[in-house]
Amino acid sequence: MLHSFDDADGAWPYWALVQATDGNLYGVTPSGGTYGYGTVFKITPSGALTTLHSFCSGSGCPDGAGPEAGLVQAADGSLYGITVNGGAYGAGTVLKITLSGTLTTLQSFDYTDGSGPYTALVQATDGNFYGTTCCGGANGVGTVFNLTPSGTLTTLYSFCSQSGCTDGRYPYGGLIQSSDGNLYGTTTEGGANGDGTIFKITSSSTLTTLYTFCSQGGCTDGANPYAGLVQATDGNLYGTTYDGGAYNNGTVFEISPSGTLTTLYSFCSQSGCADGAYPYAGLVQNTNGKFYGITCGAFCGGGTGGYGTVFSVSVGLGPFVETQPTSGWVGAAVRILGTNLTGATTVMFNGHAAVFTVVSSSLITTTVPAGATTGPVEVLTSAGRLLRSSVPFQVPPGFSPESTGGEERE
Repeated sequence: MLHSFDDADGAWPYWALVQATDGNLYGVTPSGGTYGYGTVFKITPSGALTTLHSFCSGSGCPDGAGPEAGLVQAADGSLYGITVNGGAYGAGTVLKITLSGTLTTLQSFDYTDGSGPYTALVQATDGNFYGTTCCGGANGVGTVFNLTPSGTLTTLYSFCSQSGCTDGRYPYGGLIQSSDGNLYGTTTEGGANGDGTIFKITSSSTLTTLYTFCSQGGCTDGANPYAGLVQATDGNLYGTTYDGGAYNNGTVFEISPSGTLTTLYSFCSQSGCADGAYPYAGLVQNTNGKFYGITCGAFCGGGTGGYGTVFSVSVGLGPFVETQPTSGWVGAAVRILGTNLTGATTVMFNGHAAVFTVVSSSLITTTVPAGATTGPVEVLTSAGRLLRSSVPFQVPPGFSPESTGGEERE
C-alpha cells in the first residue's frame, strides 16, 4: 500500500490515475480535502502524496466541486479535468491544473450548454478537448461539447433533438477519437427502442446514430451502455452494456465504424451467474491483444461469491505496444508498455530511431528522438516481431522539453 486517504487529503478516489511526463501519478477525489468537496493530488511512485488543490475554496465553489472523472495530460504538459458541481452556475466546470498545482477554471457550465460532466475529456488531434455532459443542454438530457485549450466552449450537439429522442439520452460514457478522426460515444437511454445508442459525431457537429440497442421483444443485443467505447487494433470499437443480452444481465459487444454490431458475450450464462452480471464499466485492451473488464459488486451480484468479477475476452487480436503518455515534444520521456519486450532491438517514432532501455519484459523507457513527427511508435522484438502502438503518438510543434506549461520555442 502506498497511501491511505484520511479525508483531510481527500476521500473516495474512484478513478484511474494518470502518469504524467514527470513520472509522478495524478488523480482526483470527489470528496474530502480542506473544504470537503474533493481534491487534485500528486503521488510519487514511492508513495509520497501532495494535495495540489482542494475544491470549493470560495463562496459558491467558483473553482468547482466534486470531480467525477480522472485527469488527462494534454500536449502542453498541463492536466485537464472536470467537476460535476460548482462553478459560476453550480452545474460543473472544466479545469486546467499545472503539475505544480496552479488551477484555472476554464469553463463553468450553465445548464443551457450542459450540466454534470461525468467523464474524462479527450484531446483530439486538432488540439481541442471534447467531452459530454450527462444532463442539461437545449433539451435537458445531455450534450457533446468542444473546448479549446484557452477555455472557449462550443456545444456541438444537444441530445433528444428528434421526436421520441431517437438520437439517445444521457451520454454518461464519454468519447473516444477513432483513427478515422471522428468521435464515438454511447447514450444510456433513448434511441428508437429506449435502451440506449452508439453514436458518431464529427468535430463540426454532425451526429450519426450508428446503433440503437433493444432489450424488448426477444432482442438480445444488450441495453443501457453506461461506459464509453475503446477502439482496438483491428479498427473496430468494443464496449459493454449494463443490461439486456440473452440473459438480461449485460453484454460485451463489437461494432464496426460503419455500425455493424456483434454481441460477443451475454453475462449470467452460468449457474448462479458465476461469470458475473451487469458490467457497468467499459473495456481496456491489454498489450497482449485481449480485452479486460469488470462486472459490478455486491449490489449487483454475480461471480462465485456474489461480489462481482474481473473477466477477459479474446477475439484473436495480436499483441501491440502502448505509450505513456500518448504525446510529447522532442526529448520528452516516454514509457512503452508491451508483451515480451526483452531483447528488443529497435524503437521507432514514425520512422525515426530512438535510444531506449529495456526495463523488463513489459516496459521500455525512451525519449522522443530528434526529427520525430506524429505517427505510430514501433518496437522490433528479439523474435523479429514488429509491434505497433495502438494510437498514433502526437508530437506537437513549437514546445520545448523544459516546459510543462506550453511555452513556445523562440
